[in-house]
Amino acid sequence: MVIAAAKQSRIRHPLFARIYPKINAFAEAHGALEHRAELLAGVTGRVMEIGAGTGANFSHYPPRVEQVIAVEPESRLRKVAERAAADAPVPVEVRAGRAEALPMPDESVDAVVVSLVLCSIADTPQALKEAARVLRPGGHLHFYEHTRATDRRLARRQRILNVAWPLLAGGCSLVKDPERAIADSGFVIEKARHFDFLINGRTTPSSPCVIGVARKG
Repeated sequence: MVIAAAKQSRIRHPLFARIYPKINAFAEAHGALEHRAELLAGVTGRVMEIGAGTGANFSHYPPRVEQVIAVEPESRLRKVAERAAADAPVPVEVRAGRAEALPMPDESVDAVVVSLVLCSIADTPQALKEAARVLRPGGHLHFYEHTRATDRRLARRQRILNVAWPLLAGGCSLVKDPERAIADSGFVIEKARHFDFLINGRTTPSSPCVIGVARKG
């Protein structure tokens, strides 16, 4: 069953949407390009990307991908993603919609991609339930997310900053554990690489990251 995305409340982050392209460009200059290539290396068939943002992943999809249906709820970011889709090496369709109510039929895609988005979704379990719904049996969830720190000092810093961070960063939370949420939603983690995304050799509040693949259970 497809839940009508139009019934969901609008998501607007006008300030964040204006500055995010610059944030993303800075991250890509320091290693995010390689992370996106790693995330998408094994993707095939028909793909749903949740929370496409500016469409930064589009240029990294391998040629064996038949089609990408990309959902982005923020209107300003969606317009940027639509421009990126025009230059993508594979067919990309950008749609309005929310992760908690994907505008796609049951079992209609071979892979779902989430990239630096689970941190900002209001109802992460529901979003992952939707990801499983649209995936065909045996389909895979490919994820690249920042995560809660295991280092005590950085974890404490994350908790303190998280009081204001979501207000400034489009709803992003520093204290979520996306890999645990994926496993708790019934996906089987097949591989996961944990690393600190360092900027000029230094950690940031969002440095702890994970890139991995999970199979629909």
